[in-house]
Amino acid sequence: MTTWSQQPSLPPSMAGNPLTETLIALAGTPDDASWIDTQLLTIAQSSADLITAIAYASVTAYREDAVTTVATTSDIARTVDQAQYDDQTGPCLEALDTAAPTPVPDISATMRWPGFRDSASRLGVTASLSIPLFAGRGVSVAALNLYSRDAYDLAPLIAAVSAAYDPAATPADEPLEPGGEALIAGLMGAFAVRARIQQAIGVIMATSHRTADAAYLVLRMRAAEKGTTLADTATAVITEQQV
Repeated sequence: MTTWSQQPSLPPSMAGNPLTETLIALAGTPDDASWIDTQLLTIAQSSADLITAIAYASVTAYREDAVTTVATTSDIARTVDQAQYDDQTGPCLEALDTAAPTPVPDISATMRWPGFRDSASRLGVTASLSIPLFAGRGVSVAALNLYSRDAYDLAPLIAAVSAAYDPAATPADEPLEPGGEALIAGLMGAFAVRARIQQAIGVIMATSHRTADAAYLVLRMRAAEKGTTLADTATAVITEQQV
């Protein structure tokens, strides 16, 4: 099992990259934090700015029991999102609800989501990739929707993201450009933070006989009391248990 001490450090080339660092920060942010939407906006904007294959980006999340776009870089992305909300189905909803990446490498050929297909095709979007994002509790809180006008250019990123979430998936044959590398580095760093927090939750469960939800709240309260991040608090919990 992966432990916090085994987590890889952030590659020097990614230090200071807003996409990489915000994805990692989100993974250590309490799910009820007021600044999550600001982080999601940064992730969407950085994705569109830094990843060559991405023309538009948005973020889908549940707010007050309804799904909505909480961040977007374009009215085009919002329109494609809305087509999915209207039909109550589509890749962004599937990624959010299943916590698994949902690629659509050729939108014009998809039969699963006709409303999404027609809206995207009308607006010149040819391929998409929706990626589940998680905060401190470790469950999906949003889906990052990446929309492309060039299906060929998006293909390596689809392969790389699929491999990041599923080690059994076929890795990308082509190298990623720097923006794609920043996304993957952020996702891998976020997985490392989640593993550390989940390990700490396990320690609290074992030592205090609490449920997972109750153990998370203990960790959350301890972080708030000490003014530290969930990730740093998790590290402290694990270290104390090992002493």
